[in-house]
Amino acid sequence: MSSTGIHIDFNAPAILRKWPSLNSERISASLGARPYLVVDGSLDECIRQFLGKPAGQRHLYEIHTAPQADLVSAVLSAEHIVEIARLRDFL
Repeated sequence: MSSTGIHIDFNAPAILRKWPSLNSERISASLGARPYLVVDGSLDECIRQFLGKPAGQRHLYEIHTAPQADLVSAVLSAEHIVEIARLRDFL
């Protein structure tokens, strides 16, 4: 537990997935698109891989992991991943 009282298990299993895109926009699930596997590893590894992607393409990615308290949901959007990465430095 950190001094903030918040704990995130960055060693938890996680999967980084990318949505298929056309012109840098997600192809809709209603059209049959599904995100595909990019990295199968720890939450920390997936966050690092995500942060290595071009900022203009990050909206195409999401991380799937086990929920942890109120901070980590089962599917993390690009915005959520960036916030958790910022928190990581303080936890």
